[in-house]
Amino acid sequence: MGRRVHVAGVGMIPFTKPGKSDDYHVMGERAVRAVLADSGVSYDQVQQAYVGYVYGDSTSGQAALYRVGMTGIPVVNVNNNCATGSTALWAARQAVDSGAAECVLALGFEQMQPGALQPKWTDRPIPTERFSDLLDELHGVDDTLPRAAQLFGGAGIEYVNKYGVDPSLFAKISVKARQHAARNPYAVFREPVTEQQVLESPSLFGPVTRLQACPPTCGAAAAIVCSAEFAAKRGLRTDVVIKAQAMASDLPSSFDDKSMIQLVGAVMTKQAAGKVYEESGVDPRDIKVVELHDCFTVNEVLCYESLGLVDEGESEKFVQDGDNTYGGRVVVNPSGGLMSKGHPLGATGLAQCTELVWQLRGQAEDRQVDGVTLALQHNLGLGGVGVVTLYEKVS
Repeated sequence: MGRRVHVAGVGMIPFTKPGKSDDYHVMGERAVRAVLADSGVSYDQVQQAYVGYVYGDSTSGQAALYRVGMTGIPVVNVNNNCATGSTALWAARQAVDSGAAECVLALGFEQMQPGALQPKWTDRPIPTERFSDLLDELHGVDDTLPRAAQLFGGAGIEYVNKYGVDPSLFAKISVKARQHAARNPYAVFREPVTEQQVLESPSLFGPVTRLQACPPTCGAAAAIVCSAEFAAKRGLRTDVVIKAQAMASDLPSSFDDKSMIQLVGAVMTKQAAGKVYEESGVDPRDIKVVELHDCFTVNEVLCYESLGLVDEGESEKFVQDGDNTYGGRVVVNPSGGLMSKGHPLGATGLAQCTELVWQLRGQAEDRQVDGVTLALQHNLGLGGVGVVTLYEKVS
């Protein structure tokens, strides 16, 4: 990274269940107006915009932004599966970092439909065909079940067999997620659940039950990043910076290792996280708050290890000791995560960003983690892409 990139503002709207939200362009407008108000930036000062969504027609980004203003700026529409929001942020950060722009908007939104994710184009190969092929080779494919649940469920089976853990480990993640979400007015599912309720909910695949899968939701979130010079001239906040950020895609080992754990993103996560720690000089054990991609409880457990929060095979002890929540070593997903906050695909990465900026500012209200100076974000999309971002509070 070159120049210091500041997060001048963040904003999001409460997530909702499908069918209960505004249309995507209205949600997008609301998130943009929120980030403009938070940052003190006027829309005519924004020089570029990167707008992320997965389910929508081309130029949906313009449809949302035109409701705020029509200033003629470049608008880039971004689609990178579940890591779309973080990809928009990555592109915005790069624009400022490189000197191509001084002030850039990243926006993500999603208007989702009920039920499991389904391909929208059935007359051509799906981009994740290789993933399905390996799933079929290792476990067989059940066309009556959601494909994502089979992929992450298969990874859960592998983890249980490899380390001899009790599958109830994964259910504990759901319980924690609801406990955290109860403090978050932006989250969809705030009611507590017990470990027994999670385990007795309908089985999906392997150790994964329905209450261990993130729900489809609708929502929008945004961030404005800028250079130090731009902020200084306009009296903007400069207390949060992107200290390091990396994006990765799959390596041959994602498939060649014949491992479901590697297949569902461990390779990309380790690759991106390693670059972030090397670039920043930060030890992951020194980070007190993390928002990571818990699309399934299995993935949160896997990410403890692939992000370097614990050594391989140590996640069970980490959870049992309460080191993943308030009072422990690091608070993971104080927002409730995808499991309970919700997962509107294009908005998720920027919602994670928003939560962590609030944490660093001391504005997270009942969710506030004490003494936060570093915050880590992880956003994953099969197909594949992994984005890891490290934020820092500076004076």
